[in-house]
Formats: sequence, structure tokens, C-alpha cells
Amino acid sequence: MRPQDVIRKKRDGAELSREEILFFIDGVTRGTIADYQISALLMAIYLNGMNDAEQEILTEAMLRSGNILDFSSIAKPKADKHSTGGVGDKTSLLIAPMVAACGVCVPMISGRGLGHTGGTLDKLESIPGYRVDLSASEFENVLQTVGYAMSGQTAELAPADKKMYALRDATATVEAIPLIVASIISKKGAAGLDAMVIDVKVGSGAFMRDETRAQALAHALVKTGNSCGIRTRALLTDMNQPLGRAVGNSLEVKECIELLRGEIDDGTRPALDLSIELSAHMLVLSRVDDSLVAARKRLQEILSSGKALESFRANVAAQGGDARVCDEPAKFLPLAAESFKVESPRSGFVTKVNTADVGHGIAAIGGGRVRIDDQIDPSVGFVTDVKIGDRIDAGGSIGTVFCRDEAKANEAVQAIQAAYEIGAAPLEKLLLVKEVINE
Repeated sequence: MRPQDVIRKKRDGAELSREEILFFIDGVTRGTIADYQISALLMAIYLNGMNDAEQEILTEAMLRSGNILDFSSIAKPKADKHSTGGVGDKTSLLIAPMVAACGVCVPMISGRGLGHTGGTLDKLESIPGYRVDLSASEFENVLQTVGYAMSGQTAELAPADKKMYALRDATATVEAIPLIVASIISKKGAAGLDAMVIDVKVGSGAFMRDETRAQALAHALVKTGNSCGIRTRALLTDMNQPLGRAVGNSLEVKECIELLRGEIDDGTRPALDLSIELSAHMLVLSRVDDSLVAARKRLQEILSSGKALESFRANVAAQGGDARVCDEPAKFLPLAAESFKVESPRSGFVTKVNTADVGHGIAAIGGGRVRIDDQIDPSVGFVTDVKIGDRIDAGGSIGTVFCRDEAKANEAVQAIQAAYEIGAAPLEKLLLVKEVINE
């Protein structure tokens, strides 16, 4: 068997056999297939797609290309949540401590932000001392002692995915649904999960802006996750405006700590509400609760008792961070003191937010990265004061940009001001959860 034969077959729209897919992924893993040949197959898959059987075989091959973590010594159900990414999407920081405090083991393998989307690892690293580069033994130790651990993908976990992911970004094949599914499920499956909830974002700040394609992705993720033995469910959720108030690494961590402390307002509530909903589905899939009603009730009790905050505090300490951040986040997080108001150019109602432009505006001042090796400035960000449907006066505050560099800050102010559309008539409030997909 030769790589070019596999490429030709998929180029011509034919179905690849199990043997052909396993051969190719083995070659990717061992380095015997050249980058240009991998890129050619990625483009062939992008153009011609894969059927369910091919997608499942590809995912399984990538999952088994490296180590599969074994947490059988931990006598708890293992579950995780994955998000396709958005702006102000900070739910992982709330979900992991809440679900762990309910008795579920949460081995969370997370990623970094790229483009307009934020990354969980970048947010966590804004906590002084916090380590996300845990070895397998350190990862398991934190799971044993705290109940959840947050780490990046290591070279040993799904190495074929790591190689192919980098080439997908460079060859404009990121959007191919079979490749997205295989990438997500192979990483999550390698973490030894029993259950998984996937948050598929849709809207102006989402990776998938079109709802039909987002639905197709959600169904493919659920079907493939279940085929790999992971009880999987997807929620289609709104990303037509920043989730909560804060956009930017330290600001998002601060918002999460405040929510765990019970400091909630109308602007931050959507981030907590969505986190509770995703967590409730995790508890049901983990068979901790037999209904969403019971799961939501349990989560509210965990929050109000302070157990979720204590779970977060224990994790910060276990992963080398300064746990005092839980008591005085404004003091111990790196936050830019300089602030710049984003004013509304006219009176009216917020009718639309070009959310990706908000994300790009913050990335451009150091809050995100254009290239994977760009350095993050955790202190910069944006805090919004309005949601879609809210009334605002001319000169009123859309929000505030935080940045030490005035010239950069003013560029972000202009970009964000342009991203918020002010119209004459109010719109209905947007549904946070659009659909739950079980198959």
C-alpha cells in the first residue's frame, strides 16, 4: 500500500477501507508519510467528505495513535465537556469544579485560543504560578486529590491529531466536519472518558456560523463519540454575543471566581446558566442523577454551599497556582488598570453584535493569538455593559477596554464600537440553548 493510492482514492470520491485509513494514520504517527502527502489527503477529505463508517475508523485510528489514559484506580465516573469555541466562553472554568464537587472525575484536556476564540489554558495561566503542562502522573495525582485536572494535550495523547491539526490550519481544511470530529473525539477518548457533553457554538462569534452546518457537526460528534464507547450528547448554543461580560484571560478568570462566590448580575448570569445546563447533562450522562431537574438542583446546592469555589481553590493550589486569587481576584490576577470607554454612537437598541470582531479586537491588543506561537498578554480585555435587546443612549457605555497601551486600546475601542449595531427597534432576547442532540 502506498500513500498516493489512498490519496487518489479519496480524491476521486471513493470510500476508504479500514486498512487504508489505519495504514495512513500509522504513517502519520511514525513520520513515514510526508507532510505534503498528509496535506493532500486532508484536502481530498475536505472536498469529498467521509461517510459515517470512514469517520468512525479515522477517529478510532487517531485515538489509538498514542497512549490512552487509564484512570480505573479512581472509583468515580469520568466525564468531560468540550466547546467548539467562542468569545467570552469561560464555561470550562465553572463546569470542572462544579461537576467534580458532585462526585464526578473530570480529566479535562484543553486547548489554547487561536484567532478570535479564547483558550482555557491561556485563561488558567493568567493565575500566577498555575501549571497546565502536567505529566501523566501529575495529572492523575491532581484528579485523585481534587476531582478534576486541567492540562494541555501531550505528545503521547493522539499524536496523529497533533500533526494533522497543525497541517489543517496551514492548508485551509479546518472546517471539514470529519476532521473536526476525529480531532475532538480522539483527544477526548484518549482521556479515558465514560461520558462527554459537547457545546457546539453557533452564531457570529462561533466557528460554525451557519446553524445547519452546526447541527450536522453536532450529530456527527454525538454519533462518533457513542461509537467509541463514550456516552455523548451535544448542545447547540448561542454565540451571537460575548458569553457573560468579560472577554480576555484575567478578566474571564475574575468573572468565574465572582460567579463561584455568588456574585451574579444580569450580564454575567448567562455564563453561569449555560455552565449549569452543560454540567447537568454531564451528571445525567455520568448516571449521578437520573434527570436534568435533579442535576440542576444538585448543582445549585453545590454553588450556594461554597463547595464549587472550594473545588476551584483546591485545583489552583494543586496545579501550582496562587490560591489567594479565590479571595481577592482583582489583587492577585494581572489586570490592566488603564481603561477606555466604548461609547454608543447613537441612541437605540442593541440589535446585532459581530462577535468575531470583538474577539479579533482583543486578540490584536495581546488578548489572543493570530499564530499559535504568539505571546498572550493576560491583563488586557473587554467588559461589556449591554446585551442584544438592551436600550442604550448616544454616548452610553457599550463597555470598557482594558489595556496599558493607549494607541492599541483606541484601535480596540473602534473595532468593538463598530461590532455593536444599534437599531431603532428592540429584538427578543436570544435563546441560550437552541437544541439538545442525542444521536
